[in-house]
Amino acid sequence: MSIPVSVLLERKGRRVATIHPDATLADAAAELARHDVGALVVAPDGAEVHGVVSERDLARALARLGSACGDEPVRAVMAEEVVACGPDTTVDQLSALMTQQRVRHVPVLEAGMLAGIVSIGDVVKSRMDELEVEAASLASYVYGR
Repeated sequence: MSIPVSVLLERKGRRVATIHPDATLADAAAELARHDVGALVVAPDGAEVHGVVSERDLARALARLGSACGDEPVRAVMAEEVVACGPDTTVDQLSALMTQQRVRHVPVLEAGMLAGIVSIGDVVKSRMDELEVEAASLASYVYGR
């Protein structure tokens, strides 16, 4: 049985690292490092999502523009078509969505506003936790504990 994203957020927290679309890519790199995350939600007011900028976006900008890319605004490389989910989306549904859309970070929206973010690592950890519980239940059944 897959849990809803809201439960996953209760476990991991709802804190989301955000950045303004006019910030530079150098600022984005610093924020990624400061928060130790792989993506930032582009949200000028911290609530309304305008895009997502990831480490991959920065690497591609560096390959294309060289070291001058640091002065480029985040809006120049961010993904504007954001794949998002709601708190009632199940982890299994989210896993399928991430696979289909080829994204690793999915903002969670409640009433159109940013309520959290889930990464592929969060999804994998949740699935591993489920498998451990299932394995323990099966062992208890088989061995009568």
